[in-house]
Amino acid sequence: MKHHSLWSKACACAAITALIQPSLGIAQQTVSPIGQSAGSIEAQHRSQIVLAPRTAAVTAPATQLAGGSNTNPLYTDPVKLALLQKNIKYVFVLFQENRSFDFYFGTYPGANGLFSQSAANTPGFVQPIVNTDGTVGTISPFKIPQSVVNTGGATVLLYPEDIDSVNHGHTAIDAKLHINPATHIPQNDRYAFTEQGLSGTLSADGKTYTGPAPTLAQKQKGEEVMSHVDCDTAPFLWNYADRFTLMDEFFDTVIGPSTPNAIAMIAGQSGETQWVRHPELASNVNTTNSQLPVTADPQPFWGSALDYLTPPSQKQPVDNPGGVSANPASNLTFATLPLSFMGDKIETTTGHDLNPVFDLMDVQEDITKIAGEGVKPTNWGWYQEGYDHEPTDPAGAPATNFDYIAHHNGPQYFGYVSNNPDETSHLKGLGDFYTAVANESLPAAGGVFYVRGGYGNLDGLTPRSPSPAVKADFAGNDDHPGYSDTQISESLLADSINAIASSKYWKNSAIIITYDETDGLYDHTQPWIRSYDPLGNALDQGPRIPTIVISPFANVHTVDHERSEHGSIIKFIDALFNLTALGDLPDEYGARVKGAEVYGQDYLGPSDAHVVGVGNLFSAFDDARLNGTVAPLPASYAMIPAADITSLPHFGAQGCRALQITPTDTVNGKVIDPAPADFNPRPGSNPGLPTSTTWPTN
Repeated sequence: MKHHSLWSKACACAAITALIQPSLGIAQQTVSPIGQSAGSIEAQHRSQIVLAPRTAAVTAPATQLAGGSNTNPLYTDPVKLALLQKNIKYVFVLFQENRSFDFYFGTYPGANGLFSQSAANTPGFVQPIVNTDGTVGTISPFKIPQSVVNTGGATVLLYPEDIDSVNHGHTAIDAKLHINPATHIPQNDRYAFTEQGLSGTLSADGKTYTGPAPTLAQKQKGEEVMSHVDCDTAPFLWNYADRFTLMDEFFDTVIGPSTPNAIAMIAGQSGETQWVRHPELASNVNTTNSQLPVTADPQPFWGSALDYLTPPSQKQPVDNPGGVSANPASNLTFATLPLSFMGDKIETTTGHDLNPVFDLMDVQEDITKIAGEGVKPTNWGWYQEGYDHEPTDPAGAPATNFDYIAHHNGPQYFGYVSNNPDETSHLKGLGDFYTAVANESLPAAGGVFYVRGGYGNLDGLTPRSPSPAVKADFAGNDDHPGYSDTQISESLLADSINAIASSKYWKNSAIIITYDETDGLYDHTQPWIRSYDPLGNALDQGPRIPTIVISPFANVHTVDHERSEHGSIIKFIDALFNLTALGDLPDEYGARVKGAEVYGQDYLGPSDAHVVGVGNLFSAFDDARLNGTVAPLPASYAMIPAADITSLPHFGAQGCRALQITPTDTVNGKVIDPAPADFNPRPGSNPGLPTSTTWPTN
């Protein structure tokens, strides 16, 4: 049983099925948190398109009268798919990090936002926070201002583009959602208290706290999760939303941090079917990271200290800083898009796997199914900053991997990618993307291309704050709070979109800006809790994340209310490239059936099939542009001038004025949701009170 020995070494697990918690028997709810039945969600699959209520002069000429085909869809999905396949060959997924929808778009006009309904009808709008004297107050969402006035009468800039990261662990977000155990519906009202990280106890009604009082920094962290920004801080994002289609019901797949959702981006799950097939992996015995499904941020097995069979020269890169992990994730062996992308060459491609017993044991029937479909391979690439030699590395020297974040690279977790020389060629650095697009060397047949940033940026930008601590800590471009700057991250998006728009690929492209998860920042919309992990914690789905669809064929100046998640991107790709849905592949489908039988859970598997409320993104595209009645949008419509990309702050920190958009929390020229007096956007990086005369001290 050589393969079992390898499996054991890789996973460092020896638990038995009996160790699985009895809470796995929780029956699945049949009603979504917004009170809709599963059937009614499906019935509304195509119907939720609205024009934003105001448009700047630049978008008006492209906006169709009365919404054109937006308000009266002309085509069924099969007819629309034929038009999409005729017009779109390239899908670019610009995959960013750790922001909630409400953090960026909670005050976007026309979106389901913070002020779209009364406070009483906005889950978690008023929630408890413990004051520094131990009393319990309340807090509601507020806008991070550009500046405050200190006690000496001087204006102090806050630089809201740089905020500390908050607690986005799996159990922490579960606690923040405060899910009603009887209805399985999130109440969304423990974000602030959970973030404070207190050792005491809050009463069930949220009015009394018993225990040690919080420090000022703990209170400020509790405030931070309720904050949001708008077009002054994120003007490029609002510009793209204003010109194209903003998806305001797009959720992350897995409740928790980055890695599960990086995996879900290509799999529609984080390992439920592998858990069902190997229940011993449900509990950690010798490690803390090998448990399935993946719910934390372990390093990939491939490149770790346990990857002892791979020659050092062929190992995958690892986090820097972080180094080689002795405690990695399990080798992941369930189906993903990269497996489907192999098409009718899959048997030849997997034949080059260096350890097929270890890597392919759980997809044997999937391979047979994919091989028999007769679909040609789909070209793809995962371009992530720092993976290989970048323009910022010394010329002629080996790659430093200095900005690389291995736990953000979903495909690296799978042996049939990382342990197969044919497949590792699809993993590349960020600079490689810009080179390929500039040289127009992407495959002529089209394909799917993912773009991710990292700890640094290729534009040579530094945060505008004069604080040395901020300049040192916030130069990242993937938008992850704590090390990335919002505007530097927007520059990555603009660089990528400009590159595509300047190439021959624009005319046949669909660009999807999306995120992995929320960082634990507040969002008021209630996700549908449809599955639970082996310990009984809520697993899928997580809160809303920002998502924008950009294309020559996209709806213009539109807010799309179609309920979606990472699986929707997979669903779109499945359809566009004639791939069998991951959820319909026999090994995955069989595990889903077994999950229902053994654990009483109907949705343990890929979300691109057999999961209600997961749209296919077709509604983001304009029927009239697809059929040629209206001309496709020109490349210039998508582009931001290069000088604006590298000039901080973007649009002079007056993005709302530049875009002619009034956020919904601005009434009669005044902000109706001001920040708490003691708020600090960086209590860890720049501790203290911004209103003092000595802040920041570093």
